[in-house]
Amino acid sequence: MAPNPKETEATLRDARHLLLEKGKIPSGVIHDLLARSWQRSLNAGIAFQGNPPEAPQLGSFELSLSIERREELVAYARPVMEYLHCQTKDSGSLVILSDDDGVLLHTVGDIGFRARAERVSLMRGASWHESYRGTNAIGTAIAEKAPVVVHKAEHYLERNAFLTCSAAPILAPDGALSGVLDISSAHRNRHPHTLSLVRTATHMIENRLFDARFGTGIRLHVHPRLEGIGSVAEGVAALSEDGWILGANRAALAFLGISTANLGAMVLDRLLDLPIARLMDHGRRDPHATLPVNLRHGGQLFVRIEWIGRPAVVPARPTTPAPQAADALAALDTGDTRMRTTIERARKVLGKNIPLILQGESGVGKEWFARAIHLSGPRCAKPFVALNCAALPEQLIEAELFGYAPGAFTGARRQGALGRIREADGGTLLLDEIGDMPLTLQTRLLRVLEDRQVVPLGSSHAVAVDFALICSTHHHLKAETETGRFRADLYYRLNGLTLTLPSLRERSDFNTLLAAIMKTLAPGREIHLDKAVADAFGRYAWPGNLRQLTNTLKTACALLGENETLISWSNLPDDIAVDLELAQRHCPAQMPSDTLRSVSDAAIRQTLASMRGNKSEAARRLGISRNTLYRRLKVPVPR
Repeated sequence: MAPNPKETEATLRDARHLLLEKGKIPSGVIHDLLARSWQRSLNAGIAFQGNPPEAPQLGSFELSLSIERREELVAYARPVMEYLHCQTKDSGSLVILSDDDGVLLHTVGDIGFRARAERVSLMRGASWHESYRGTNAIGTAIAEKAPVVVHKAEHYLERNAFLTCSAAPILAPDGALSGVLDISSAHRNRHPHTLSLVRTATHMIENRLFDARFGTGIRLHVHPRLEGIGSVAEGVAALSEDGWILGANRAALAFLGISTANLGAMVLDRLLDLPIARLMDHGRRDPHATLPVNLRHGGQLFVRIEWIGRPAVVPARPTTPAPQAADALAALDTGDTRMRTTIERARKVLGKNIPLILQGESGVGKEWFARAIHLSGPRCAKPFVALNCAALPEQLIEAELFGYAPGAFTGARRQGALGRIREADGGTLLLDEIGDMPLTLQTRLLRVLEDRQVVPLGSSHAVAVDFALICSTHHHLKAETETGRFRADLYYRLNGLTLTLPSLRERSDFNTLLAAIMKTLAPGREIHLDKAVADAFGRYAWPGNLRQLTNTLKTACALLGENETLISWSNLPDDIAVDLELAQRHCPAQMPSDTLRSVSDAAIRQTLASMRGNKSEAARRLGISRNTLYRRLKVPVPR
């Protein structure tokens, strides 16, 4: 909503008096969207002047839980918010992310304005729902489910009149409201293009949410121009096998002429003048083809069908052997778009003395990726040294990292030790789980990075070192700096470039990874998965990611007979087999994969209760061994 230049301070004052005296504002006095918001604010019993009604303010623990519940939204919004902050830096503004109820989850901005904003509770944990703060950009964007600018005295509360705020809702792929992105500043810093910047940023976040929700399946790419297919402006929709529209980004909704209410309730055949069967068939035969298709309500779109994470069943044709990977990074590219983008970004900084942070869940392959960066760069002939900061006792990390002189402490080796930093001289040093490094050690590491010199324990002589630095973590280090658990100055020194590795459940190349791992574990043997096992693998959430998948397959291969080539349920580790088999038995097929563990746990508890605590009988009913049942029970159950 563009602000109306005719709305003067006098006009707004008159509008307030009309609202108070007559209970409504005549049409045309202020923008209709603001008039509706002011009316809602009045009906909520909020006074223009004085302090607002008591609004929720989450404590640090409650806020952490709220952020955890919206982890996906926050994770995808943070990089975009940091980009926005770079674009608006030193303009006295704050970039803000709220949840769908108006609670502020994350902020990035200029320190000077942040202090002023916090005086009106424009801070993390505070609620800016209209029912508490009256008309404001965040709360009104939620109420109207539309982008909005609220400038100066357009705010319902007079105490907020020093602000100018531009906000836009962030929609999930199914059309539900996920949150709101906002840029707020002092009113004198108002810029006419701020709302456009915010809207573009929300589209970026929405597209990332779409990719996460529909990481596998059938995608429809649409745009009115041929050149628009594959660009950031294209529309993308997720389809079922029989053509139902399951989800879509904003561009797809606009190009197809539908609303979020149509998602999950409309077949593509009703929109395009081309039967879905023919469209699918064409996509299978030529996955890269883009077709011009007429819309039933008029107009034309260019469309392309894409299968993500599953074969398109293309007709057999002669193939040539795939070329060997050019280097270690190329070998990690097995078809996933996000992984390929991450590899390309890593390749651009090879040999440029830019420190890297690899971020991702436990087991996604951060050390593999770091080693591939080292082997693909100019330091490949020099050492690659990895230190797990979470695996060593705090009192040993310093000696392990910096080394020590002979006789530096009781139990020290007579000849002393170089330490991992000096061992990596000329090569690459990986500090794994850097987020778990003690604060006292972070200070020393910062000095080493600044001076490029190491002083071993028990020595007064500095030794020059030269190494490429890669850090990895499953923490969000920026958030850790805000809570004081990680030094901000060290974070900014380490963060030359942050690369986020996708979790296994987000990747579209699962089958390729599966085949590659089995080929590595059993070279020369054509080992396959039983169809039921393969289907269960594809739906499982894999909380341990590649590490868990690799260990599972390693055990399964070891349990195969000498002449066996098919991995079935009996070859799986007990815990994995229980998670998969019980979940399939006790939950419908559409149950989300991340609930498999909880469902199988519930099935065990339910069966045990029905057997009145008889573990032997419960194990027999469940089809698992008594030992497996005991391992799965975390607390003793009375007989």
